[in-house]
Amino acid sequence: MMESRNATMQAVVVPQTGGPEVLELRDVPAPKPGEGEVSIHVAYAGVNYSEVMARRGDYRAADLPFVPGLEVSGHIAAVGPGVTEFEAGQAVAATMTIGGYAEVAVAKVPMVVAVPDAVDLQVAAGFPTITPTAYALLVDVARLRQGETVLVHAAAGGMGTIAGQIARYLGAGRVIGTVGSADKIPYAQRFGYELVVERQGFADAVRRETGGRGVDVVLDSVGGAVLTESLAVLAPLGRAVAFGNSSRSPAVGVESLALWLQNAALMGYSIGTLSGSAPEVVTRQTRAALALVADGHVRIDVTEVFPLGQAPEAHRRLEGRRTTGKLLLSVNGSLR
Repeated sequence: MMESRNATMQAVVVPQTGGPEVLELRDVPAPKPGEGEVSIHVAYAGVNYSEVMARRGDYRAADLPFVPGLEVSGHIAAVGPGVTEFEAGQAVAATMTIGGYAEVAVAKVPMVVAVPDAVDLQVAAGFPTITPTAYALLVDVARLRQGETVLVHAAAGGMGTIAGQIARYLGAGRVIGTVGSADKIPYAQRFGYELVVERQGFADAVRRETGGRGVDVVLDSVGGAVLTESLAVLAPLGRAVAFGNSSRSPAVGVESLALWLQNAALMGYSIGTLSGSAPEVVTRQTRAALALVADGHVRIDVTEVFPLGQAPEAHRRLEGRRTTGKLLLSVNGSLR
């Protein structure tokens, strides 16, 4: 597949921070790959809560205006100088810091993986951030051991459905999940969870179900009071990993003395910052996670696919906690 001769493309742009209505579908210049980069004709782009946070201005993703989007699948359009790992027309998935909601996206080579024939491009677009992150949280950060008990918040979301499966694959003894509302419990239970409870009052339920011992590992993307309560239900030598703040709560203060006395650990993870400081680590995590998907050990459940121009509606649904599984934007979904 040759690079388009057209100098412009369609992309969803954030011209100013605010609600979903600020997202605009515009004609913008098509990017070209620089040294060590590739450009990708995007088939599908993943929709993530971190993109909602960037749109709202919760953190600075890039100077305004910018094109959001952390993950894409599609085909190589062109390779930049010095790139020998990929060639035009090759099916790939990629992680980037911005730029995914577009007909063409540019990614750094360490953040790009070839998509096996056994993996559909829809599945591939839902893979680049959530599956390597779930893998990293359990394997590299929390260092889950066989037989340990794991608690995952937001178990019905894209990350939660993956984390439950990977924890089970790694030999966790018990996998417990929390959800924001009772109607999401049956859905989350399909993804490796022995028990799923409503997040409100989860600490009492965890203590009851573990006989007061608590859990060995907590994965928390909610933050605020949920993180504080999660620390309180850690078993001796337990590890809590914070990797998001969907509650938009103020930063949680933790006294080191409390961690000493509890024999507990609080850690953090961001695939975005790690891809900048240690891309080789993210590459390893990504390849290991992709193997789990290709071998059928992990299923990515794509529940809704929106046209690119309906990115505002995708954000409304995600931000309103009305979704389960993984949401995508279809850019040119007819491509394999």
